[in-house]
Amino acid sequence: MSETLKLDWKASPAGLTLAKRISEAVIVEIRRGRLAAGAKLPSTRVLSQTLDVHRNTVVSAYEELIAQGYIEARPGSGTFVLEDLPHAEVSSCGRQTHTTQRVEFDLNPGPALTTPDIPLGAIPLLGGLPDLRTIPTQAYARALRAAIRNGPECFDYQSPGGQPRFVSALRKSLRDSRGVHANENEILVTRGSQQALFLAAKALARPHSVLAVESSGYPPAWESFRQAGASLRPISVDAEGLVVSELADLAQREKICAVYVTPHHQYPTTVTMSGTRRLALLDLARQKGFAVIEDDYDHEYHFSNEPVLPLASADEAGVVLHVGTLSKVLAPGFRIGYAVGSQTLIDHMTKTRRYIDRQGDHLSELALAYMLEDGELTAHIRRMQRSYEKRREVFFSALKEHLGDALSFKTPMGGLALWAKVEGGISALEWSERSRDAGVIIQPAAHLFFDGCDHPFVRLGFARLEEDELVDAILRLKSAHPSACGLRSQRKDGQARLANRVE
Repeated sequence: MSETLKLDWKASPAGLTLAKRISEAVIVEIRRGRLAAGAKLPSTRVLSQTLDVHRNTVVSAYEELIAQGYIEARPGSGTFVLEDLPHAEVSSCGRQTHTTQRVEFDLNPGPALTTPDIPLGAIPLLGGLPDLRTIPTQAYARALRAAIRNGPECFDYQSPGGQPRFVSALRKSLRDSRGVHANENEILVTRGSQQALFLAAKALARPHSVLAVESSGYPPAWESFRQAGASLRPISVDAEGLVVSELADLAQREKICAVYVTPHHQYPTTVTMSGTRRLALLDLARQKGFAVIEDDYDHEYHFSNEPVLPLASADEAGVVLHVGTLSKVLAPGFRIGYAVGSQTLIDHMTKTRRYIDRQGDHLSELALAYMLEDGELTAHIRRMQRSYEKRREVFFSALKEHLGDALSFKTPMGGLALWAKVEGGISALEWSERSRDAGVIIQPAAHLFFDGCDHPFVRLGFARLEEDELVDAILRLKSAHPSACGLRSQRKDGQARLANRVE
């Protein structure tokens, strides 16, 4: 009998009741083997004196242990540790030891790809990241307060398709800014464009369905399609965008369920799909009966000319699923995306959405509806266009000044990123790793090409950083170059010296 049981009950979480902390301390002693199977516990009176607590507290602790199946009360004999505890075994020396092993489940293959992580304090030169310091917080706060006052239904279960007023405002915005005409039952509001892509994949793909993607593209989208069971086929991208003739050859050989494209500013190369290719793609999709998943992720940012209208604006056959997001104009944390397509496809995606998310954030959606209606969001987009255009000019100028021999590029018509060729036989992958050590995060082509090879290209974004920060990032990038001492800006006496070249 253990009449002098000592318990370290104060080590239990402080948020628990005193009785619960005592019962947890007893369980620890059982699992450690200091209280063996069949051992007699002190009476409640004795243990309360030992622990200097009220006797009723110990009574409650014992009742909890009995309920959990650790101990039993034997009338007239006392309280004992159970003889047969399923979670404990007797060791070779006769003591109880806790030997339960965690179960390893037979899981489905998980996602193979991840987006770049950004270490604390690092400078992200990543495309598509807006400057969080520019969020119109005051305007959004006003709109959110109005939504709380006027939309109590937003706190309840509502339509999985989106907050009705936001759907209506979004419909008008898409019509006016992108030429995309849709009924409200042809729009689904999602938690970011990634959810829209996932739902599209679940609707269109079956196990082993063939789905075409751009040979250099957006890996998270590819993984959504893979998780739906699709077999992916890469199609080349050139200066005019997706090579539609190559897609047509694939369609002759295999049945295609869909093709995923980024025609406005191709991800990652930033090229814009030519008009001829656009018409050919729509015609091919109509003839072969496959869907065109159009990711129009940064339509708002076009600096050289008027933005090219999306494929969906010219889609008469209903083959295009147009996917967009507000992440680039506000912030990724808003998690507001959308899909526009045929009613049949949108209905299917909406039904699936019920079982993975039920509905979106209707309160935020209503607030954003107010901001669309009163012009606040449009005004913010215009401010960001002007600000990002200035940053872009500084960025491109600094790249030419400090990395002119290391990188070559064509100025894209729009977007928040640059696709640059790494010159001199330098490994883009090695440069990105060295840049990370220097505190700058860039995307090498190896992370963005379907074949995973170390192509001599990098993707650089500029929107998140102010002008002086961009120059600092470029200087760090320069210092991390594998052949930094051979760059043009470091020439002395008219001679360029290339050192440590990676072939």
